[in-house]
Amino acid sequence: MSQTERPQLAAEVEQALREIGRVDLLVGIPSYNNARTIGHVVRAVMAGLAKYFPEHTAVIVNSDGGSKDGTPEVVRQAALGDYRAILAAHPRHPIPRLTTPYHGVPGKGSALRLVFDLAVRLQARACAVVDADLRSITPEWMDLLIGPVLKEGFDFVAPLYRRHKYDGTITNSIVYPLTRALYGKRVRQPIGGDFGFSGRLAAHYLAQDVWHTDVARFGIDIWMTTTAITGSFRVCQAFLGAKIHDAKDPGVDLSGMLIQVVGSVFDLMEVNFPLWANVRGSEPVPTFGLEYEVGLEPIRVNVERMLGIFRLGAEELKDLWQRILSPSTFRQVQQIAGSNDANFRFPPDVWVSVIYDFALAFHRHVIHRDHLLQALVPLYLGRTASFVLETPESTAEEVEAVLEELCRHFEERKPELVAQWEAPRADV
Repeated sequence: MSQTERPQLAAEVEQALREIGRVDLLVGIPSYNNARTIGHVVRAVMAGLAKYFPEHTAVIVNSDGGSKDGTPEVVRQAALGDYRAILAAHPRHPIPRLTTPYHGVPGKGSALRLVFDLAVRLQARACAVVDADLRSITPEWMDLLIGPVLKEGFDFVAPLYRRHKYDGTITNSIVYPLTRALYGKRVRQPIGGDFGFSGRLAAHYLAQDVWHTDVARFGIDIWMTTTAITGSFRVCQAFLGAKIHDAKDPGVDLSGMLIQVVGSVFDLMEVNFPLWANVRGSEPVPTFGLEYEVGLEPIRVNVERMLGIFRLGAEELKDLWQRILSPSTFRQVQQIAGSNDANFRFPPDVWVSVIYDFALAFHRHVIHRDHLLQALVPLYLGRTASFVLETPESTAEEVEAVLEELCRHFEERKPELVAQWEAPRADV
């Protein structure tokens, strides 16, 4: 899309934009039926802007997907009450709130396209986006997401959370190690959902021709992170403490998310091959905020169910896996499926082979891409079950060490991926 193709806005929103003119800061909150939680999010954002940026003009934008539960009304009515409870002085500038439906392809990407558009129209210098269902957001998040942009000149601030060791398994087993190996930056939560970004990066996002693709539906988080890295923007991360949300057992209801997210990562690999082909190793990115331990909500994990789906896949998807995986990887996977529960392990080197083989099969159109991604789900559950069985008593630091080892395997094996990427299938 070109920047001239503006999202449609109601007349009262256009009038509000004219009255606002321009702002220093903009915070976007995409929503869909979040009336129960969005009031707390809006109040935390207002408090953070007032406390940490009292001299700056700011606006809060609620980009709503057509909520039926009164979400926009909650946004309009949210108020801080007595500023003296949190501030030494009353903020110098009022913080207007705009709530408007977005149009286009349904999904978070379309919601953020509207946020980027308003950031450009209002000439915002620094922006943030936070999820509408957060229960753990605090006013300090504004300082941590916006401060590095406004004060230190960074263009993109990724979130860094403390999460339960069995929460975020798609990120931990696939998205983080793969994007780290591909692009060479250790952005720990590349699909975290809450970000800071500069006005110039918002303009760059807006100018990309992706808004009628799957990015607009469900690939926006990883696309934002990857686009910031590959566009040579200054990238950092900020420690936000805990992310409390409605976490799920990694063995239940995550297949759709895996298909969407991994499909987006693979699509980005296609577009960015010239940029990642020559990257070797990885480097840390600057981290803002004091890291500390937090209390986390427990997550129940049904290992038996995951193992059952993995073994069923090894039987029913045998022919499909044989077309996707290299002969040696296929043999190893079948051997793993045949092991008993007590000794079940899915080694990291085999897992890296699986992911790289699937990426290559996706690249070569070996089978329909939706079928290929669905065929990955049982393998992911097998690897996740192994991770759970390996780490029942492990501390957060010990789990990070396990993940670090996995990342090293991804990085060490990357030259093989690059060598095979443009080779015909028969040469593999």
